[in-house]
Amino acid sequence: MTRREWLALAASAPLLKAAPSAPTAPVAVAKCPSYNEDLTAKLSTMFDQLGGLERIVRGKTVTVKLNLTGSPALRFQGRPLGVTHYTHPKLVGATAHLMGKAGAKRIRFVESAWATSGPLEEYMLDAGWNVRALLGAASGVEFENTNALGKGMRYSRLKVPGSPYIYPAFDLNHAFEDTDVFVSMAKLKNHETCGVTLSLKNCFGNSPASTYGDDAGVDEPNENPTSGRGAVCHAGQRQPSKSALPEIDPASSRDPGYRVPHIVADMCAARPIDLAIIDGIESIAGGEGPWIQRNLKLVQPGVLIAGTNPVTTDAVATAVMGYDPRAKRGSKPFETCDNTMLLAEVHGIGTSDLRRIEVVGVPIKQALYRYES
Repeated sequence: MTRREWLALAASAPLLKAAPSAPTAPVAVAKCPSYNEDLTAKLSTMFDQLGGLERIVRGKTVTVKLNLTGSPALRFQGRPLGVTHYTHPKLVGATAHLMGKAGAKRIRFVESAWATSGPLEEYMLDAGWNVRALLGAASGVEFENTNALGKGMRYSRLKVPGSPYIYPAFDLNHAFEDTDVFVSMAKLKNHETCGVTLSLKNCFGNSPASTYGDDAGVDEPNENPTSGRGAVCHAGQRQPSKSALPEIDPASSRDPGYRVPHIVADMCAARPIDLAIIDGIESIAGGEGPWIQRNLKLVQPGVLIAGTNPVTTDAVATAVMGYDPRAKRGSKPFETCDNTMLLAEVHGIGTSDLRRIEVVGVPIKQALYRYES
């Protein structure tokens, strides 16, 4: 990035005024060229730069939402899932180890596994993960498939504070309420519907397909879902199960580029993120998974990004990808969608204004890896 480009990026922030109440928090950036690096040491330094992991997790139940989007059978160019569109298992293991060392009482890894309500461990095994090694990374490690009721007795209704965009509340797996700390562990990727998918968009997967899926039960959740959320969430062609609250305005836009970013902002207001970790060591550009056929390519940004505020963290990550985190709809990478960060900012979750965000570790201009040339 030239000096002129950097100044242009910083100067673009005033085009959209930040919500006065939107908080800010430091974001740690580290260079990490390979998964064979000492990931534990890298993450430990980053957590120290954020004020220490112990203050966040000691004596607490920690729920970590992974990014395991799409069936494990779908591979891009035959590559391992962790170097394309899944969170890498080595990074997950290093995180678990550090959380255990910092005194976490319980570490629960969760994901709404694609088209299944079976054990998350089996899904991970299908993806080539060493589940036994992950269990041994720390004491109190467990797993939960949040695509249905799972191990809970009932769904937890988490309300969207303030003025919701789409849904007034979400009925979620108990894991999202039965926790002291919630972590979003994302991948540094583009997204066909949202422009980028980082710590905020990762939480779209919190919604169980049993209730919000295409084959969700009409009256009650379908505890054996086998499809995604295209009809309910993306296109708004039907409402979720009647056991959950319907959307506020069924006459609102049915455009996925409108609906999904707004739903994500609502979700992250209802279930706040306490720690965001973004895996940008290796990834893909041009989309979120191998089902996106157009312009998908392998990339190696060689970075790790973490922060205690998801909007500030995603803003820095977006800038690292070569984009303006405050870009409006119609500008890259939000050509056909609304900017989730700006929507979350209005909810008072955090700021996307780079001028207000302290970056610790490696500066953005040194970590820059353009996802589009």
